[in-house]
Amino acid sequence: MTLLWTSSEAEVATLGEASAPFTATGVSIDTRTLKPGDLFVALKGDARDGHAFVRAALKAKASAALVSRKSDDANGPLLSVANTLRALEDLGRAARARSHARIVAVTGSAGKTTTKEMLRLTCGALGSTHASSASYNNHWGVPLSLASMPRETEYGVFEVGMNHFGEIRALVGMVRPHAALITAIAPAHLEFFGSCEAIADAKSEIFEGIAPGGAAAIPADSPYTARLRARAKQANIGRILSFGADKSADARVVSLQNLSEGMRVEADVLGRDVHFRLRTSGAHLASNAVGALLTVAALDGDLLNAAAALSDFSALKGRGARTKVPLGGGSIELIDESYNANPASMAAALDSLAGAQPESGGRRIAVLGDMLELGADAAALHAALAHPIESARVDLVFASGPLVQALWDALPESRRGAYAETSAAMAPRLVTALRPGDVVLVKGSFGSRMSLVINALKAAGAGTAA
Repeated sequence: MTLLWTSSEAEVATLGEASAPFTATGVSIDTRTLKPGDLFVALKGDARDGHAFVRAALKAKASAALVSRKSDDANGPLLSVANTLRALEDLGRAARARSHARIVAVTGSAGKTTTKEMLRLTCGALGSTHASSASYNNHWGVPLSLASMPRETEYGVFEVGMNHFGEIRALVGMVRPHAALITAIAPAHLEFFGSCEAIADAKSEIFEGIAPGGAAAIPADSPYTARLRARAKQANIGRILSFGADKSADARVVSLQNLSEGMRVEADVLGRDVHFRLRTSGAHLASNAVGALLTVAALDGDLLNAAAALSDFSALKGRGARTKVPLGGGSIELIDESYNANPASMAAALDSLAGAQPESGGRRIAVLGDMLELGADAAALHAALAHPIESARVDLVFASGPLVQALWDALPESRRGAYAETSAAMAPRLVTALRPGDVVLVKGSFGSRMSLVINALKAAGAGTAA
C-alpha cells in the first residue's frame, strides 16, 4: 500500500496532536467500508456521530482515528483536532498543495457522475489517475476525495455538487482545478433556486477556482451557454471551450451509430477527427464523452489514447445500466435510471429508451417516479414529460408518487399502464404486466425509491430462472 499520510504530516496539516506515531494508506469516514491502514475521521452528522465508532474503526485496523474529543477506551492512536470536518478539509487542501497532478473538476445538473467516470477512464489511459468515489461531491465528499489522493497521482478528477449558492465556490476553492467542465443546466433544485438562470449562476461558481491559465468546458447546446460563457469571462478564464452537437462547438458529436452493445461515435475535437465506442447508448452520453475528451485535450493529454479508453465505459448502476432479466421463458431488457431525476435527465433517459429495440412482441415501457425539489412548477414539469414520452414512442407508462400524477393525468388512456402512490405498491403490478421482449426504463428521484422497482424486477427474474 502507498503511504498517504504520516502522523507528523497530518499534525502539521490539521494543527492536531497525535497520541502516538502512525502512517495511513487511506482515509475513511465509514467503518463499513474502512480498509486496514485507513485514517478514520470521526465526523458528526445530523443522525450519527462518528466518535461512537472510533473503537470499532481501530479494531478494524484503522491506522489511527481523527477525533475532536478523546475516548478513554480507544485502542489505538488518536489525532486530536478542534473540529473533525475542518481537519478533513485541511487534509484535502494539504493533499492538493503537495500534488503535481493535472486536476479536473466536474459539475452540472445531470450527468456529472457519469462524466466523472468517463474522465477517470480517459485520464487513466494517460497516467496514474485518482477520482472521486461514487458521488462524493458535497461538503465532506470533496475534501475526503482530496485527502485520499496519492502523492504520485498524475491526473485528479473531482465531482462537485450543490443545492445552495456558495457551496461550489467553497468546494472548488479546495480543488483548484486546471480545467472545469459543466455537463448541463436543468431545472434541478428549483425549490432552492427559483430559476434555471440562478442554477446556471450557482454552477458557474466552479470557474472561480480554476487555476491561472486553466480552461472551462461548457455545453454548446444549452439555453444557458451564453450565460455560462459570460460567467467564465467574469472569472477571468482565458480559455473557454464548448462541446455538444452544435456545429459551432469546439468539440462536437458528428454522428453516432447504435450497435448491438452500445454505440460508435464520430467526433470532431478541436479540429481533429476522433472515433470511439461506448458500451452504452444515448445522445446525451455521447455528448458528455466528447466533453470529457475536450477536457483531456485542454490539459494537453493524448486525445487518441484517451478516446480508445472510452471503449471500456458502460453505464453505471442507477444511471443507465442495462440488464437482461429472465421472464416467462424469455427476458426483458431493464434500464436502471433509478438513482436520480430532473426534467432534463428524464428527457435524456426517454431518448435512450426510444433508441432501444424491443424483441418481437416486446414494448417500450417507462416506469417513472417523482422528480423532487422542483418547487412551485413541479406539477407542470411532470405533466410536460408527456411530449418526450410520445416522441420516444413509449407504449406504456407506469407511474408512482403524488407529483407524477400530473403526468399520469396528461397521458392518453392508451399509454396508461398503472398508477400507484408508492413504488412499493407499483412494483407487483408492473411485474405481472410485463412480457418477454419488453424494454423497461425505471427512473425517478432518489427519494421516490424507484430502486425498489429494480429490486422487484430482478427478484422476479431470479425466481423465473430458478
